Amino acid sequence: MARPRSKIKEVCENKECLYYRKEKGKDIIKKGKNKAGHERFYCFHCNKYFVGTKGTPLYRRKLSERKIKSICKEFVETKGIRATERTVHVHRDTVSSLINGMAEHALSMTNYLVKDLGLSTYEVDELWTFLKKSPRGLSRKTINSLDKARQLLQHA
Repeated sequence: MARPRSKIKEVCENKECLYYRKEKGKDIIKKGKNKAGHERFYCFHCNKYFVGTKGTPLYRRKLSERKIKSICKEFVETKGIRATERTVHVHRDTVSSLINGMAEHALSMTNYLVKDLGLSTYEVDELWTFLKKSPRGLSRKTINSLDKARQLLQHA
């Protein structure tokens, strides 16, 4: 007798799939990990592979979650991009790219940082405050999404 499948929270991210982002009736299994260590999934309906980070700022990042968490913690301590580069041992362009991706997805990133990575709401608020104070290279849309994320944290 085969063992039953474990419950998978992920939903199909293929827009052509009939079960695109639908929880009911999905048929998805885990299928290994990619180079960054993110879990890969396979949808039997559309026969496509996808990564659980699709649609998030962590999508197509070659950094592990440990490195991303350490970069976020460095910014919580109000270190700059170059200081973070030296302590975490990643290039400053990588750090800047991660910051821009996080700022564009501020609301979903806030949920991810608090629930999945285990940062406190205070630490995440400090991160968004730092990013807002140094808006070099950030668009107006990105700054507005940072404001919304900070307001969400203050009401939580």
